[in-house]
Amino acid sequence: MKNKGKVIKNLISMVLLILVFIGVAKFYNQYNYNDFVKSVTQVGKTDFTRDSSVKYSKTDSYKLENKEYHDAMFSKKVSVIPNTPYKVTCMVKAENIENKENTKSGGAHISINGTTERSNFVQGTKDWQKLTFYFNSKNRSEVDIGFRLGGYAEESKGTAWFSDFTMEVGTANQDKTWKMACFIFPNIDVNVEVEGKMKHVKLEMTKDDIATVKTNLIRFQTSIAELSKNKMAVTYETYTISEPIKTLSYDEENGYYVSAEDVYEYIDSYVQKNQYDHIYIAFRMADKQKGNDILVNDWIGLGGMDYYGIGFSNIRMPDDENNYAYQYHYLINTFPEEVFIHEFLHTLERNSSEYGYEVPALHDYKKYGYTEERLEGQKKWYEDYMNKSISYNGEKIGLPKEIYTFKPVQEKNFTYSTKIDTFHEPENIIEVIRSLREQNRKAI
Repeated sequence: MKNKGKVIKNLISMVLLILVFIGVAKFYNQYNYNDFVKSVTQVGKTDFTRDSSVKYSKTDSYKLENKEYHDAMFSKKVSVIPNTPYKVTCMVKAENIENKENTKSGGAHISINGTTERSNFVQGTKDWQKLTFYFNSKNRSEVDIGFRLGGYAEESKGTAWFSDFTMEVGTANQDKTWKMACFIFPNIDVNVEVEGKMKHVKLEMTKDDIATVKTNLIRFQTSIAELSKNKMAVTYETYTISEPIKTLSYDEENGYYVSAEDVYEYIDSYVQKNQYDHIYIAFRMADKQKGNDILVNDWIGLGGMDYYGIGFSNIRMPDDENNYAYQYHYLINTFPEEVFIHEFLHTLERNSSEYGYEVPALHDYKKYGYTEERLEGQKKWYEDYMNKSISYNGEKIGLPKEIYTFKPVQEKNFTYSTKIDTFHEPENIIEVIRSLREQNRKAI
């Protein structure tokens, strides 16, 4: 009888143990985020779960549901080699994702936590599709890779499912030739707010405007080689986009301008196919001869912006046909390509800072004893800036020569790549327990 009772007791213990394991497994399957850390801007607005019914492959997907407009992500810190290209991919599915105030730059995406570096976004309701995020580690030895619903300065609501994460390390490209694209938009057709009232603005570039842009690109290609003393070269392609720009972005400093999101739908297929290193957008935003100057602010070009890891600049045609900013004239302006050079140098200025170099601010030419010449503008300043030939406190300062090889990361950097097992999914109960223990340790 004692043996029989002992057997029954052991059976009960085994059943209880199995039930415990089933409970742990169920909890694990629904809520375990492995080594990812969950982050929210406000508690209670986002649900993080694992979904066994909506998934891309055999592994349960990672479900992020923003019940209100919110910014949320799950992320993992990854060790990286400085100045090295990396690629992160995942599959993502979206349902009813929309952005606060109908902005264009929020949604489901991959990003580096604490920075503006990010992949393209998925919005609305979309079936499973692949997201790819390219980045250079620059001067960092660790980055926090995030899978996000929201944005650095945006909030989104809706549901996103993430799955099948991969990471690869590529090979840096030492080529000093930058491949550029200039997208010419002859038309804008936008509704903008001016002094509290909505106004419709419709403007068009002339054939002479388009010819002027193309002429200055020819001059720009020659000048960039001369000014850098052949430290870099440029190839370029131009596209005239017939569709009008339908939205403009706005900030207090610059007023209205064209952001990456304003032209994404028109240019992204070209950018992805051709893997450009820098992008110009040329357009007209005012025409005083027609009595329309409501969009004009005090700039003719804007640089230092970003198109998903690629330098991005605005080239605005003058609002006055009598303005010679882009016109060559031996008595008025012998350096009409200056705006193209200036805005590209803002990208190199930004890159230098992000790679850990100290460089003078591009706009501080007066501080270092340079002036704006009547015919050539700031040409001498640009030359010394690009060749680290500015004399200051007994030393030479300017852009480091290495910066000319620090181009955007592209798919071509991964012709010969190495996969990194960064986002490994537990495959057995032992790995499950280790994962849960690690999460508990991080929580403490």
